[in-house]
Parts: sequence; structure tokens; C-alpha cells
Amino acid sequence: MPTKGAALRVEEVGAVASAQHLLLCDPRIEDWAEAAAQTHLDARQKAHVAEALRTHRRAIRLPSALAETLARQSAHTQMVWEAARPDSDLAAFLPELKKLLALKQEEADALRTEEQTRYDALLDDFEPGAKAEKIDQVFCKLRSGLVGLRRRILDDTRVPVAFDGDFPPEAQLALARRVGGIFGYDWDAGRLDQAAHPSSSGTGGDVRITTRIDAADPQECLFSTLHEVGHAVYEQTLDPERRLLPADVYASMGVHESQSRLFENQLGRSRAFCAWLYPVLTETFGATGARSADELFEIVNTVRPGFIRTDADEIHYNLHIMMRFDLERELIAGALDVGDLPDAWNARFLADFGLEVPDAKSGCMQDVHWSAGLFGYFPTYALGNIYAGELHAALRRDLPDLDQQLSAGELGAVLDWLKQRIHLPGRVKPGADLIAEACGQMPSEGPLLTYLEQKYLTRG
Repeated sequence: MPTKGAALRVEEVGAVASAQHLLLCDPRIEDWAEAAAQTHLDARQKAHVAEALRTHRRAIRLPSALAETLARQSAHTQMVWEAARPDSDLAAFLPELKKLLALKQEEADALRTEEQTRYDALLDDFEPGAKAEKIDQVFCKLRSGLVGLRRRILDDTRVPVAFDGDFPPEAQLALARRVGGIFGYDWDAGRLDQAAHPSSSGTGGDVRITTRIDAADPQECLFSTLHEVGHAVYEQTLDPERRLLPADVYASMGVHESQSRLFENQLGRSRAFCAWLYPVLTETFGATGARSADELFEIVNTVRPGFIRTDADEIHYNLHIMMRFDLERELIAGALDVGDLPDAWNARFLADFGLEVPDAKSGCMQDVHWSAGLFGYFPTYALGNIYAGELHAALRRDLPDLDQQLSAGELGAVLDWLKQRIHLPGRVKPGADLIAEACGQMPSEGPLLTYLEQKYLTRG
């Protein structure tokens, strides 16, 4: 968007948010739900009524003026972040973040029930019904397993192979588009562009994705695109006959993230898919530094601590998320002041990763989420990884020739499996229950840790 359009865009966002909030607060919704309850409803129809009521009851607890102000400040803060991030300009960014945080705290106080903390009230937007305390218990088990696994992997003294070649941006985008198509992205219902942060937005017939490019390393573009394709395919596959009905949306953001992480990691970084990808990379770029599919597998699964979450390997990624989860809970609770966030971030990063953060763009300014007001979103990434671990195990159980399909670049059976079990059901069940039904057991950290151990500790 042109820079000079930013101010008007903020006003437009505020106006739309105010109009939307007014519709959601319509008192007739309660009457309609009561009338519907007197008729015979199937499970999906009951889910539509329940979701409509849930959204309505959250809306009426939030003052209209606050909803509009929040939308304006979120849009404005994100624009400030985009301008300030390249120069790590904390002086420009933190005052706006402080204003936004105060509004989010006010929102949480308006939304919370007696059983919820402030943070739970915000988390409910992304993972309905979830509680931070229970998530923290799961994360503690996952953290323990990851730290032990990381220690064993980093004890390996082999020098990792790395990409080394010429990777023109246009060629990278062309490869990303090709791979996105293989993973089911409908190019007649979306497009791919570059942006400051990889993203997916929209639903149905217009689902757009963005990616980032590193001219020295094609991984950034390729796997960021695969991640966003996982989100986009979910949105493109929702039942078009029921689109826009209350429960015909994604089950939860944790389930949404399971699709992106499954595509990016368990499938996209698998040894089998590397067998398909290696000759394609060579055809696209010439010499890449990888002399075989096995060396490509080693490159795209290298484990090393780093500053940037979206670049993190599968071992460190969840440690990034858990750090953000802890920090944003402290921010929302008022235990951490925005002015102290950079120091708190840097101290925690040093403790968890053993690295001194060089600047804010590599630290607390790297992610778009807080500037966009998305407090409560971060834990869904790690939940998504846990769900993806369950889905991957179930896919291997139900599709015994999965590796052969991946090595041939054929994802049709995988996409159909996900469509029937994850995409089409919508929000008829809570996210964790949907995963449990698809996989045959309630989700836990176990399958994810087993998969990581098998991948990283059995490499030749």
C-alpha cells in the first residue's frame, strides 16, 4: 500500500470494526438462537448456533468505542512497526505498543469471565475454550524433551553442509509457486507476493500469501511459502456450500497452524520430499552446495540456535514460542512494562539460546503479532506443532506409501485425507477434539518428540 494511504487506511479499519461490532451485538441474535433451539437441529446446525452465540456474547461485553479504537490503534501500530523494524527504532515503536497494550488489557478485562484470566480471555479468540495454565503444563513437558534432544544433537561434531550458489529472487518465487501448487494451493483463488513478514489472508476464492526472500539462501522463501500454503489450502478447502456460516470456519488457530507446520516440516523437510526437490533445485539454480538429496535433507534440517523465529529449525522453534508465550502473559497481566520488554527479551533469549541479541529487529521487534494486537496467538504455533505431530503419525498409519508419494511429488492422497478429517468439519468440535477424532487419541507432545528423535538422531 502507498505510504500516504496509511492514515486513511487506519480510519477505514476503525469504521469497518465499528460496523461489524454493531452487527455482532444485535439483540435479536439471542432470540434467533432460542427459536432455533426449539427445532430439531443436527450436530452442524447446533454448532452454528453455539458459535453465533459465543461470538455475540463476547461482542456485547466489549464497548463499541473500544472495539473501534482498538482496530485503529492496531492498524496504526503495525504500520509504525513496519517502518521502524528495519532500523530497530525502539523509540518510535515502543510508545505505540504501550498504547495498544493498554487497550488490549482493557479489552481482556471487558471480555473475561470469572473462570478466565486476562490472558485466557484473549487466547479464546484463537483457541476457543483453552486455558493458559493447561497449555503451560503441556509446554513444560515439551520444553524438557526439546532441551534434552537439542543437547544430544548439538553434541554432534560433524560440520553441517550449507547452501552455496546463486539464488535469484525471481527464480526463488518461481520455485515457491511450483511447490505451492504441488501442495494443493489453487492459483486461481490466490496469489503470492513479497512482504516484510510471511502471511496468509482471506478465505474461499481469494486467499493470498506472502513470503520473504534471502538471496543467499532459498530456504527462507521456499519454507515460508510452504508454511503459508498450509494455511491457505485450509481456507481454500472449506466447504463452499456452507461458507460464511458461523461454524464453517477453521476449528482453531492451533489446528490452522498444524496445517502450516505439517506442510513445512513433516512433509516439506522430509527425506522423501527432498528426493523430489533436489533435482528441481539443481534445474532451477544450478550448483546449490548440495551434492545429493541426502545432503539437501541435511541442509534443510540443520539444527543451530538463531535469533529469528521464522527461520528456526524444528528443535528451537517451540523454544521461541514458549519464550514469547511467557513474555506476553506478563505484558497482559501488567507484570512487565513495555519499556522493559527489550531487556526482558534479551535476558530470556540469552538464558534459553545462549546468544546475545544484537538489535531489536532480531529481538522483540522481529514479529508482527504484538504490533497487530494479536496477544494470545503465539501459543497456537506450538499447539500446531503438537497437533502436526499427531497428524503426521496418523498419515503414516493410514498411508503406508507416504514416502513414495512424497518422493514423486504427489500429494493428492495427503490432501484428500486432510480435507475429509480436518478441513471440511469446520468448527463443529473444539480443535483438540477434532485432532483426536482424526488421529485416534487426544493430542499430546509425545508423537512430536518421537518424530523429532527419529529424524535427528538416526541420520547417517
